[in-house]
Amino acid sequence: MSAASPTSQHTSSIVGALWMLGAVCSFTTLTLSGRELSGEMNAFQIMLYRSGISLIIIIAILARGGVGETGFGQLRTSIPLVHLGRSLVHYAGQYSFFFVLPLLPLVQITTLEFSFPIWTILLAAVFLNERLTHHRIAAVLFGFAGIVVVMRPGVMEVELASLIMLGAAFCYATAFVITKWMTGTEKPHTILFYMFFIQLLVGLAPALPGFVVPDPEKWPWVVAVGVAGLVAHYCVARAFMATQASAVMPLDFLRLPLIGLAGWWLYGEGVDIWLIIGAGLILFGIWINSRSR
Repeated sequence: MSAASPTSQHTSSIVGALWMLGAVCSFTTLTLSGRELSGEMNAFQIMLYRSGISLIIIIAILARGGVGETGFGQLRTSIPLVHLGRSLVHYAGQYSFFFVLPLLPLVQITTLEFSFPIWTILLAAVFLNERLTHHRIAAVLFGFAGIVVVMRPGVMEVELASLIMLGAAFCYATAFVITKWMTGTEKPHTILFYMFFIQLLVGLAPALPGFVVPDPEKWPWVVAVGVAGLVAHYCVARAFMATQASAVMPLDFLRLPLIGLAGWWLYGEGVDIWLIIGAGLILFGIWINSRSR
């Protein structure tokens, strides 16, 4: 097979970059939507709306393929317990994320969320037997150094909300590693359907007490919560299909200044120098890991 021409490689890189920018905008929309809704409903209720809307979208996509292998036939699975475990871990992470949204500045939440690749490296080494290269070890060290700088234990009181957000990032990483193992047998729509179906059932009981029907002006945010996450993951997948992950992953770093700007403009949130230094260390660690692939 002949190598791709420089022109086609350049085009693929541009296409991949555009898809990744779409993911950045979608993840940012998810964060802002959750913050807007957090003043009116609790995290369980936000999760219920998110799961319900996302499940409706997935069912609509599957319905286009009928009952065959391109439609509902994709729902056949031989590992239902793995789907259950992955969905519960992801639910814990997503719930924790929505829980801390009204408690911490958005840029601090996003900075701690960026520890997700660091946890992924460690978990993949333990459970998937992926090799810990020098680059990956360096990425982990820079990542944890950044976390320490952001949280500054011993210098200031560590906020419980910050620990919860770190836990959310760990849950995201765990779900990602499980997903990576599942993709050998499971289709993306299979994973997404069972995730949202299980999370809808799990979240129903805790969401019902004091259930809130949003005011009309809040419904666009509700829909955005349900749609943005799906669109973001789709954009990431298309970006990786178009070009190498190492070429587009650094663009995800744009999410941090974008969230910081939104937090300052919409909510009057500031950014201190320690947060900037810590974020820089974490992002540098992620960059080292992405360039080594």
